[in-house]
Amino acid sequence: MKLLLLLFGSNSNTKSKAVPFMVFVLVLTGMVEQGEGTTCHSTFLSALVQLIPCRAAVAPFSRIPPSETCCNAIKALGQPCLCVLANGPPITGVDRNMARQLPQKCDAMK
Repeated sequence: MKLLLLLFGSNSNTKSKAVPFMVFVLVLTGMVEQGEGTTCHSTFLSALVQLIPCRAAVAPFSRIPPSETCCNAIKALGQPCLCVLANGPPITGVDRNMARQLPQKCDAMK
């Protein structure tokens, strides 16, 4: 609580400011634990460009399986960058559900 007082002061709004801050810290903590301390070192756009070979496999209503090139790109990007893409803004021409299935589909192709 002393840290919160230092951050927000001791006025009557301390509790109302502290709750959102605590939620923010908990969310960040969860993100670090899920990512096992790793981060994506690519920007959203550069990660998206690396997955261009997957375009046909994630087009709406597509039945095309991911290519070997697509699967290699997914493995090269790694889980943190895939999470950035999955949780980012919508991408025109991409079925988000199909995109989320790509890692499993690529593992099944081994």
